[in-house]
Amino acid sequence: MKTVFSYAKPYKFLIAIALSLMLLELTVELLQPLVIAKIIDDGILAGDRNQIIEYGIILMGLSAIAFLSGVVNSYFASHVSQSFSFDLRKVVYARIQSFSLATFNRFPASGLITRLTSDVNLVQQVLFMSLRIMLRAPLLVIGSIAMAFVVNAQLAVYLVIVFPVLSVFLYVMVKKGVSHFSFVQQRLDQLNRMVQENLQAVRLIKAYLRGKHESNRFSGVADSLKIDTVKAFRVMEIILPILLFGMNLSLLAVLWFGAFEIRQGSAEIGELVAIVNYAMRMTGAFSMFSFIIMAFARAKSSSERIEEVLLAEDVREKDEHGEDNMLHRGAVEFDGVSFAYPGTDRLVLKNISFSLKANEKLAIMGATGSGKSTLLQLIPRFYDATDGMVKVHGSDVQKWKLRTLRKTIGIVPQQSMLFTGTISGNLSWGKEQSEQSELADAAVKAQIHDTVMRFPDGYNTRVGQKGVNLSGGQKQRLSIARALVRKPSVLILDDSTSALDVKTEAALWQELERENATMLMVTQKIRTAMKADRILLLEDGEISAYGTHEQLLKASSLYRQIAFSQQEQEVDEYV
Repeated sequence: MKTVFSYAKPYKFLIAIALSLMLLELTVELLQPLVIAKIIDDGILAGDRNQIIEYGIILMGLSAIAFLSGVVNSYFASHVSQSFSFDLRKVVYARIQSFSLATFNRFPASGLITRLTSDVNLVQQVLFMSLRIMLRAPLLVIGSIAMAFVVNAQLAVYLVIVFPVLSVFLYVMVKKGVSHFSFVQQRLDQLNRMVQENLQAVRLIKAYLRGKHESNRFSGVADSLKIDTVKAFRVMEIILPILLFGMNLSLLAVLWFGAFEIRQGSAEIGELVAIVNYAMRMTGAFSMFSFIIMAFARAKSSSERIEEVLLAEDVREKDEHGEDNMLHRGAVEFDGVSFAYPGTDRLVLKNISFSLKANEKLAIMGATGSGKSTLLQLIPRFYDATDGMVKVHGSDVQKWKLRTLRKTIGIVPQQSMLFTGTISGNLSWGKEQSEQSELADAAVKAQIHDTVMRFPDGYNTRVGQKGVNLSGGQKQRLSIARALVRKPSVLILDDSTSALDVKTEAALWQELERENATMLMVTQKIRTAMKADRILLLEDGEISAYGTHEQLLKASSLYRQIAFSQQEQEVDEYV
């Protein structure tokens, strides 16, 4: 928890004010039973009205001070806790953004969402409670015991006789609570993951009539969450009855032996009333302990989960030592590149070597799982090669600053991802502060401009979450336009035209051929590969063939097989 709560340090002055007000309120509350004892012994029993009025005014003044202290303390506690949660959430989100893909993939998306939402909220609540009641409750117990000894040490002994046993009991229950609520947060992660998965695949679920099956799966996960939550709350619910039972035994002992001492003259009635008052305040504080312990247990579990993100090793993409003034020549070269995903020994790519000059086009083909997308991810350094060297613009990619390197690269991913907002807003992701004419020009090249202009609001048309209100082809073309807006030196197309019809795709490639960019495109279409200067055929992470369309038809049986399956007439023409 130390790492998480270190983000409260900027507010240490406000925290000091809040704690000072809390201590003032607590001090006043501990003095009140003494004043009540004086009213009874020196006023009521002595028949002195002036003493009753004097101490009554003091009691009212103390009550007013406690009230004002509590109100102002709540204000500062709220301000500190809300500011702390804002800063923490911002830091955690920035940390996630800085993750390398290898580190990012260690955390499920649902788990990161839970950390940014409910986990931060729980930690924020504990900080607020710490400044308002969490510290006040144990201090009230300790202060009440101390003041009871000040009033009458002999009676105070009966008040604290069960205190060591209750302290050990509380320690054990806190440990159990932390363990149980850790399981609850893990179950919540599973539930969030299932909800996210089902909402993304709602069309598929409906198409295959799997709604009932998925509902049953959801019920199973939700039931596990319910069972673990009930276990956690059951542990917490045991605390209060046992604490109250122990305190009531102490209170009975105080009353029993206090009555004897009053009859013997060794104690005053006011002293007994004061100690009973302290006992009642301790009982009230103990009644808050189950709530405090539950909140602390959940917050401890949440803070540990947040720290997993904040303290994750190898989180940052190494950017600080690179160069940012290199020439953007557009050349791309792989020199003996092999790659295995972090945490595994299996090579996904094995000894890949090829080179592209500026403005050349490379088509990458191969079966599913052959390493096509992985190869492309090494160019913008989403991952670093395990062996060998990847060069862009004539220099090792590891010598570039990431920001500078990626500014020269346009990427169109396999799955077209659009963000909630306008079409203009999505296209301007490619280049900040872009003019509307630049967006329109890129849209024309991507064969989407006419479609956009047919929308009632044109480029101001709202795009639903993940482009839900657009077709697959429209999303692909907008993704291509977004990459073209930045006028990249290197353009990466990861099977990005699969949803386009033949006519639209032909017009698109005609525009792309005029682009001043080196292109690497993953495709399964022979007619698309034929437009490239060279074709790279991968098989199980290795280069099976490399060359032009004509060369591969003659030299590669695998390529001929692919070509024959797609266009038999063309094979006959070249063989």
